[in-house]
Amino acid sequence: MFGISYIRFDSMTYVVHYKKGRVLNEGRGLSFFYFAPNSSIAAIPIGSNDLPFIFNEITNDYQNISIQGQVTYKIANPKQLAELLDFTVIGKGIYKKNEIEKLNQRIVNEAQTATSSFIHSLGLKEAIRSAKSIELKIVDGLQLSPAILNLGIEIISVNILAIKATPEMARALETGTREKLQQDADLAIYERRNFAVEQERKIKESELNTEIAVEEKKKQIAEKQMEAEIQKAENDRKLREMKVQADIAVENQRKQLIDQKTENERKEAETQGYVIETTLKPYREIDWKTLMALSNNTDAKFNIAIAFRQLAENANKIGSLNITPELLESLLTEKKEIK
Repeated sequence: MFGISYIRFDSMTYVVHYKKGRVLNEGRGLSFFYFAPNSSIAAIPIGSNDLPFIFNEITNDYQNISIQGQVTYKIANPKQLAELLDFTVIGKGIYKKNEIEKLNQRIVNEAQTATSSFIHSLGLKEAIRSAKSIELKIVDGLQLSPAILNLGIEIISVNILAIKATPEMARALETGTREKLQQDADLAIYERRNFAVEQERKIKESELNTEIAVEEKKKQIAEKQMEAEIQKAENDRKLREMKVQADIAVENQRKQLIDQKTENERKEAETQGYVIETTLKPYREIDWKTLMALSNNTDAKFNIAIAFRQLAENANKIGSLNITPELLESLLTEKKEIK
């Protein structure tokens, strides 16, 4: 009404209110009345913005690649940016020009410029694998770019989402990679089989070593048993020798005992013989008749027997001899009784 309007901005918008070419009011999240015919309002969004980008480059082997990513930034100095770009708003907060699109294009151009020389120095395969390096190049290029510094822009982060070759080259790379992977798979199969064969060889070798060790142990056991048998035979021989020596010693002692006993008996016999001889020596020269007389035997039969003996000794001198039956009967009877 009468050119007076009311406008309000949120807290993420920096507002500069100009009146007749002079700054009347500025700050974040302002709301005020203004007279439209002599007022100009610039509203700069100061929140962070995610700017997606995609651009094409050529590698040093003349292959086209597309780089897709995102730059996150915020407007650190909105007043400085308002002096370079037109963020004027008209009624109801509608921007007079789409300066945000122009700002985004400038940032993308600076990002592409920062990576261009780096991509040109890489081969296709290296470029596809250089996402992190490209991120660093873009960050450094944007932070050091005079254009970005003059715009009052602060770069928060850069992310590379994809680096792609052309479809034909991608298929060629896939074919080469597929063949390489197939070769790696074949090599892995070969290595696995070779490893299995090697393991089988080691197992067999271990089994053979085990059998050799077992046979060696058996040999040692047999040798020990043989040594034990030899030692046992030696001990038995020594025992037999000791027994024989003991028997010889016993027999020698027995021989000595027998010899001593024989000697003793011989000496005893000699002694007894000497005693008997000495005892009988006085009677050796005496006539037996005298001895018979000395015996003082009063038995009539004994005397008759002696008489018969004398008769027998002098038989050549006897002409005839009469013996009565009674005498013979008495002698025979006596003989029977003696039997």
